[in-house]
Amino acid sequence: MADTGGEGGTACAAAPGQDIPEGLSGDPFTQVGAVADAVLYEGYLLYPYRRSSAKNRVRWQFGVLLPRTWVEADGPVTEGISGSADSWYQRTECLVRAAPDAVLRVRVRYLQLQRKQVEAWDEGRYRPVESLRGADGTAQLSFDEAVPYEVDLAWPLAQLLRGPRTAEVSAPPAVDTEELGAGRVVRRREHVRAHTAVAAEKLADGLYRLCVRTENAGEAPDARAPRAEALRQALLAAHTLLGGEGLEFVSQTDPPAALRDRARGCRSAFTFPVLGGPAGESADGATGPVLLSAPIILPDHPQVAPESPGDLHDAAEIDEILTLRTMLLTDEEKAEARATDPRAARILDRVDTMPPEVFANLHGAIRSLAPAKEAAEAAEARPAWWQEGGDAGLSPTTDTVTVAGVPLGTGSRVRLNPRLRGADAQDMFLVGRTAEVAAVFHDVDGSVHLAVTVDDDPAAELHGWYGRFHYFRPDELEPLGDGAEPRPRSSAGPEPGRP
Repeated sequence: MADTGGEGGTACAAAPGQDIPEGLSGDPFTQVGAVADAVLYEGYLLYPYRRSSAKNRVRWQFGVLLPRTWVEADGPVTEGISGSADSWYQRTECLVRAAPDAVLRVRVRYLQLQRKQVEAWDEGRYRPVESLRGADGTAQLSFDEAVPYEVDLAWPLAQLLRGPRTAEVSAPPAVDTEELGAGRVVRRREHVRAHTAVAAEKLADGLYRLCVRTENAGEAPDARAPRAEALRQALLAAHTLLGGEGLEFVSQTDPPAALRDRARGCRSAFTFPVLGGPAGESADGATGPVLLSAPIILPDHPQVAPESPGDLHDAAEIDEILTLRTMLLTDEEKAEARATDPRAARILDRVDTMPPEVFANLHGAIRSLAPAKEAAEAAEARPAWWQEGGDAGLSPTTDTVTVAGVPLGTGSRVRLNPRLRGADAQDMFLVGRTAEVAAVFHDVDGSVHLAVTVDDDPAAELHGWYGRFHYFRPDELEPLGDGAEPRPRSSAGPEPGRP
């Protein structure tokens, strides 16, 4: 259930037995375990994996739940879906189709900060030092680590409908000592007090809204203490898994048509719920047996690439690039990384011993192939894109494309309607917003995309100047106005880049 690879004591796990019905089947979260672990350790330690690196001095950026008195020292928090904002709670709301005898299972996971302090034996006592070399020659550096902690909860849906249920999800304090010969390493974890409340509301026959709220219930000794001190009592990278028997969760980004309004009514805070596990076959919206509510925006059914041989703690980066960079670290840099954190040492071991065939797999992969679309006659008459003259006659700032009988080009006013499936997760937040077309691009495969700037974006003019746009297909745009001819761009700036 818990990762037993934590240094300075095994990772902790708990489950309030009085809340868990007897006879439940096996772990419903196995299919999302790899992705959940990637969320748990995202940004834990970044390349070049050394304590001296500036990026590793400001840590714990996702899903951080601190004591309320510290977070609200200057006023209440502002709710949003961004898990990169410090808060004292997370709230997940979602829709679920369920049988009357369904049982909901909840797993709350987070990291507990662990202070690693190296101490040297000096004149009959231990004194704190920044580094120390053990009897075997291995160096140790004082640094902050973290151990995973998770709590499993379960309630019959019928019980939740009678009223909210609350369970403690606190992590106990601990002190672990490792002797080094010339000194010791002391790892300390402070008490992290937290609880999770779960409620259910019936919306229609077989349809319910769930609300799962996890709060940091601790009190900060000093509401004005530095963040590094407050983190001792914080839940780090907090996220929630939902599953169970007789349950089918509804996608928040691609719900069935009949449930779209209900889905819009769900309000999550400081977390973003998505369906987990393999994607199912559905002609009308997405549903699934597991929900992952993470402090990082993900698509439904996120997966770790099968070619990836192990976590590099930076899922936004490309494994091949990080691996190459890590290979090029000097011996001194690698020695410091190994002394910084055991996870960094494991990354170096994996990179240094990676077989050529495993490294070759990191170069790229084709996930799916689709039949090529037949090009229009006009396109057939044009030379191939790699040949001279392949882009002759194309002008992004003057070309137009007809949508609903209206020619759209630079300066045209449109409303954004990203498609329900296949759209970028960020584009989904622009539904219904108005925008101005900056350019029309013809791709090498014959498709067309329009570059736009969003009207209420305070940086729209700046984006337009240096060519940073959102790109949409013609069928994702609704023309506004009376169909007048597009007007030329009103401000000078670089030519928009290709999507």
